[in-house]
Amino acid sequence: MRIDGPYFKDDEGRTLLLRGVNLGGSSKVPYRPDGSTYRCEGFFDHRNVSFVGRPFPLEEADEHFARLRAWGFTFLRFLVTWEAVEHAGPGIYDEEYLDYLYAVVKKAGEYGIDLFIDPHQDVWSRMSGGDGAPGWTFEVVGMDVTRFAETGAAVVHALYGDPFPRMIWPTNYSKLAAATMFTLFFGGNDFAPQTKVDGEPVQDYLQRHYINAIKQVARRLKGLPNVVGYDTMNEPSAGFIGWPDLNVSGGLLRMGESPTPFQAMLLGAGFPQEVEVWEFGLKPKLRGRRLVNPQGVRVWREGYDCIWKQHGVWDIGPDGTPRLLRPDYFAAADFANDYLRPFVNRYAREIRSIVPEAIIFVEGVPGGEHPRWGPEDAPNIVNAAHWYDGLTLLTKKFNPFLTFNPLTRRFVFGRKGVRRAFAAQLAHIKNWAREMGHVPTLIGEIGIPFDMHHKRAYRTGDFSRQIEAMDANMWALEANLLSFTLWNYTADNTNERGDRWNDEDLSIFSRDQQTDPQDIHSGGRALKAVVRPYARKIAGEPLRMSFDIRKRRFEFEFRHDPAVGAPTEIFVPNYQYPEGYTVEVSDGTYEIDREHQLLIYRHSEQQQVHTLRLRARR
Repeated sequence: MRIDGPYFKDDEGRTLLLRGVNLGGSSKVPYRPDGSTYRCEGFFDHRNVSFVGRPFPLEEADEHFARLRAWGFTFLRFLVTWEAVEHAGPGIYDEEYLDYLYAVVKKAGEYGIDLFIDPHQDVWSRMSGGDGAPGWTFEVVGMDVTRFAETGAAVVHALYGDPFPRMIWPTNYSKLAAATMFTLFFGGNDFAPQTKVDGEPVQDYLQRHYINAIKQVARRLKGLPNVVGYDTMNEPSAGFIGWPDLNVSGGLLRMGESPTPFQAMLLGAGFPQEVEVWEFGLKPKLRGRRLVNPQGVRVWREGYDCIWKQHGVWDIGPDGTPRLLRPDYFAAADFANDYLRPFVNRYAREIRSIVPEAIIFVEGVPGGEHPRWGPEDAPNIVNAAHWYDGLTLLTKKFNPFLTFNPLTRRFVFGRKGVRRAFAAQLAHIKNWAREMGHVPTLIGEIGIPFDMHHKRAYRTGDFSRQIEAMDANMWALEANLLSFTLWNYTADNTNERGDRWNDEDLSIFSRDQQTDPQDIHSGGRALKAVVRPYARKIAGEPLRMSFDIRKRRFEFEFRHDPAVGAPTEIFVPNYQYPEGYTVEVSDGTYEIDREHQLLIYRHSEQQQVHTLRLRARR
């Protein structure tokens, strides 16, 4: 696989449309002991864990890769966390995990499945309510992870208990623990120059360990031909960088306790605070205020003080009252270009010192700006942004007649309007690739919550609403001729605990839906929408593609490249066409390979644009 302008190409020059999944949702948490986020046993013993078995035990690999291949998925965004590699301590790498990782990735290649490695994180770490960084990263800057709950530094499922509020975990991005770590990681040299670890500036220390951990992965996987590249970091966050006023709360969501950044700093320093409590909805509502940290617990370990106090952001006045000295301390900053962009370039150089040909998949801040890219920046990159229908994701309900378009900041009504709005948002993301140098776009995450409508489908067996939601997503992807990796495939998903992380449940597979283990499709969710025909390898430029799941009618149009001699390949799933299908072509010849679920099309030279239509055989 290689990059040619805005396209992925194979070694015969054909344009590739990549379809795949994120593997997998539970890779965010340890396999031994079971790190499912609802479990509190041993939560703080973060150095003694193992991720061997994520995304699944090696003995299950054939089953899962065969299923993914049968569903037409030949590409993976393969999740690896920094914690999985370096959990035991700085510079101590888990060789058993790296060996396991090699074996699983090699097995994927045996099924013709290519992939890129995603160093995954959410709100920095499991210790701060997400996943990614090892717990010791907090310790080296002076934080005590056992005090995050009392000090309001993070909301953590294992400590909060059940029921865990829906989608509250993103609020950790603006709380003290995660916001401080992201600020130090990306901007410590500017905003915390006095903070050093073993004499090394904290930004350099954290980035060095992060990159070296992923380089361990690159060294171990080097030479496997199905590993095409590396993501930089899942959904990077600016932390406090760019925050206009530390007296004002904000962040991705307003939900539950919402301290301002200044209040978050004071809570960590042991000063009780009355903080706002918000209720999420179509219009968030302020429900009151609550006293947090009434016992005055400090998040900072013995011998450490608040990093932001040390740097003059705030201080304690003569009367003992804390006062904010520099409310705009972080304001004059362009995170995407001044902090994220240099990191991506450094990361690309380091990874390519191991794998020179690696494609680098670049993400911006979710809902924020992406870095501008120029000829002086790393080449051979991909715009790997994410997209979800926010209303469906946050409410866990899908209304085919209603959505909210963040581009226009207006509600959209009607089935056609909703689909057009989805397509417009994805087109907006695709346009970023032009600003990054006309590079390819791959939507790194897109998907739906399968536990929508209070898990009704699990009780009734009726997944029609999930099918409609997924089809609307897939239709919008096809309208933009986009490559993508669905979020997600979780091998050990359950109806009760979903993907085993913060009660999220977006997996297209679950053992609890598997009624017949001998049927490769059993266990799949919303397969009527997920498993669909698509042009996989195209002898030219794709122009239009669509699939009507009700009529099972597929249409594709492309302009051929005279330099390409190989045929166009269309994946046509037997799942959709158990009785076969009829083919109508504008010109040329075709052959049907039902065993490999392929339609092989050879265009003529008499015309430039070619059209194919498939219909279910009656």
